[in-house]
Amino acid sequence: MITRRTALIGAAIAPLGAAMASLVAATPANALQTAEPAEGLERVRATLVPPPGVMAHEQVAVGAPKVVEFTMTIEEKAVVVDDEGTTFQAMTFDGSMPGPTMVVHEGDYVQLTLVNPQTNSMPHNIDFHAATGALGGAQLTFVSPGEQVTLRFKATRSGVFVYHCAPEGMVPWHVVSGMSGTLMVLPRDGLKDAKGTPLRYDRVYTIGEFDLYIPKGPDGAYMTFESLGDSYADTMDAMRGLIPSHVVFNGRKGALTGENALTSKVGETVLFIHSSANRDTRPHLIGGHGDWVWETGKFANPPEQDLETWFVRGGSAAAAIYTFLQPGIYAYVNHNLIEAAELGATAHVKVEGEWNEDLMTQVAAPSPILVQ
Repeated sequence: MITRRTALIGAAIAPLGAAMASLVAATPANALQTAEPAEGLERVRATLVPPPGVMAHEQVAVGAPKVVEFTMTIEEKAVVVDDEGTTFQAMTFDGSMPGPTMVVHEGDYVQLTLVNPQTNSMPHNIDFHAATGALGGAQLTFVSPGEQVTLRFKATRSGVFVYHCAPEGMVPWHVVSGMSGTLMVLPRDGLKDAKGTPLRYDRVYTIGEFDLYIPKGPDGAYMTFESLGDSYADTMDAMRGLIPSHVVFNGRKGALTGENALTSKVGETVLFIHSSANRDTRPHLIGGHGDWVWETGKFANPPEQDLETWFVRGGSAAAAIYTFLQPGIYAYVNHNLIEAAELGATAHVKVEGEWNEDLMTQVAAPSPILVQ
């Protein structure tokens, strides 16, 4: 019996047949065996945490390169994306949008076990923009429901890099449905400014920006679907219009505001990692700045200083450091203000501490206009 699930799986697998055959033919016989250089290295099992949090890590590498082992489970599920209760059939890494931020140091090996539970309806894989070869690992990590696969690659370049799902023929659908995240590869001696002076941070947050395309019915209301497969045709039609229904941080409007606002204190230095797997964006911290910004996300390049707004190219991630100097609520926005205010691309940072009158003060309170 052919079901919607088997039809979708077949549609995703068919284009990969020729590609996988070409890959196998072009791959040395020992390429899928354990690579010698990683054999004698210490192995560390990483504990991932949901965004906006970032896994515990050392800012400066300790000791020799390591094999850092990760496990991520793919979760297909319906999520609510706004306060009106609009639902969306999402595909995720570890259940979150974006997926967890992985952290290693340059020269380490990333070893990921990707699990696709039998309860899912779609095949999936992962393309690491930080990796070299085999479509970033996508050709070596293709897993159908009920399978798992393990990939290892060497982190040869430092920076913040996007990873995303990339099954041939269905890449855009999977990416805009939630399947992206960030890998941060720190220099072994830590971050530095343009003069080589070490930079450190007290907190680090991940902000993943998503453009969502939720179709509307004839009545103008957002459509609700029973399953991922049921949503496919209408969602693809909405995507091809190139007009997002929502532009959100971390999966939904308000995900990083109110009780979920990011937090800091006056005098603390915060590293913001901002990824956008599909569309260009331009982050801006209202009331603050980018003290040091790796706009292209690559730590081998010197950071820019004192930026008001920075640019994140679609399919990349950026990193920005700011030391908070005043208390209050800061809005961290996509400075396409229509997308920030109307579509959802806004976060808040709640900062505690003492107000510095020298940096800002109200000289005169509002009062009647004096006749000149």
